[in-house]
Amino acid sequence: MALFNILFIGDIVGKPGMNLVQTWLPSLIQKYKSDLVIANGENVSDGKGCTEKEGNALFELGVHVITGGNHTWDKHQSQDYLKKEQRVLRPLNYPKGTYGSGFYVAETKKGKAAVLNLQGRTFMSPIDCPFRSAEWIISKLKSETNIILIDFHAEATAEKLAMVYFLDGKVSAIVGTHTHIQTADERIFPNGTGYITDVGMTGPYDSVIGMKAQAALNRFLYQTPQKYETATDDVHLCGINFKIDQETGKAVEVERIIFPEFIRKQE
Repeated sequence: MALFNILFIGDIVGKPGMNLVQTWLPSLIQKYKSDLVIANGENVSDGKGCTEKEGNALFELGVHVITGGNHTWDKHQSQDYLKKEQRVLRPLNYPKGTYGSGFYVAETKKGKAAVLNLQGRTFMSPIDCPFRSAEWIISKLKSETNIILIDFHAEATAEKLAMVYFLDGKVSAIVGTHTHIQTADERIFPNGTGYITDVGMTGPYDSVIGMKAQAALNRFLYQTPQKYETATDDVHLCGINFKIDQETGKAVEVERIIFPEFIRKQE
């Protein structure tokens, strides 16, 4: 069986996350013999979007495709970047006419592989249907490759699980992003689609999902806007690796990654 290895790095938050990726991604690519490397970069530019600076740095490290989400639009520089760099994605199911692309077909040493970016609607903006958008584009992508990975950027676990039941056997893997909390439910569904509800955050864990804790706390206490500041301490890298049967496009192995692992302190 010829295997195709896909490495996905979870939501990179600011300089702390980027520094850790720059330090360890080359070793991970070597360890997993990665044929396709994807990173969610919607928070890489100090928590808000991905500009050309961060995008170029990730591509130089070996990333093939950068996916996005609802924070992709937070900086005009990242919006401008979408207009000229096809390898940087935004969710496909934004309304027609939104600039940027929601999918990319990468050329690798082992052939073509497609990456599709979708965004959920539950507890999020009421954009176009991610299920129907996926159904439409997958039929077109299948004409080019049977290796397809989806970054489903969504809040609700139910919506993510519904998506994998909807697409099981039609895509190679579905990776949940957005909540910044890694889930321990990685598995392969009956018809061959690899899955995890949320791959987790690559960034500072002494924080509230990447933001300095006091500012985040003040949002809840006072219900008023607070200045976003990226935290800096206790940085971890989260990701997931899929082994795909190159002939069938089905997942045969999945491994969740967190580095360094959390250590429970003894009293």
